[in-house]
Amino acid sequence: MKNILSVALVATALWAAMPATAQSKVIYTGDIAKKVMGYQGPTPLNITISNGKIESIEALANQESPKYMRRAERGIFPHYIGKTVSQALKLKVDAVTGATYTSNALLQNIKLGLEQARKSGKKTGTAAKKSRKRSSSRRR
Repeated sequence: MKNILSVALVATALWAAMPATAQSKVIYTGDIAKKVMGYQGPTPLNITISNGKIESIEALANQESPKYMRRAERGIFPHYIGKTVSQALKLKVDAVTGATYTSNALLQNIKLGLEQARKSGKKTGTAAKKSRKRSSSRRR
């Protein structure tokens, strides 16, 4: 019994430590793509990027028909999963037939979200380089 409890505690500790070691970022497109409309209105997304690759895309609350939203999600999201931001921005994914407005809105949301992720990634990289320069000049 003690062995099972020990294994469970170690597994829980490892699981809890994972987010701290993995570089994960969630891009919310509701603000940056509020003018992008599907058939019934905005179609905000959460795009999760972990270790430089798209881990998941989640459609948030919207007014689209659930049937058409599912169809668009299944036809679009898998193309992006596992890709880097740069790779994903180069993709030319077609809208799903029968859910064209919803698909186009999702594609535009993804594009805007990934452009935002690329911009924020570049800012972080620049700041890191600047801080290295400062620290190396202190050593002299």
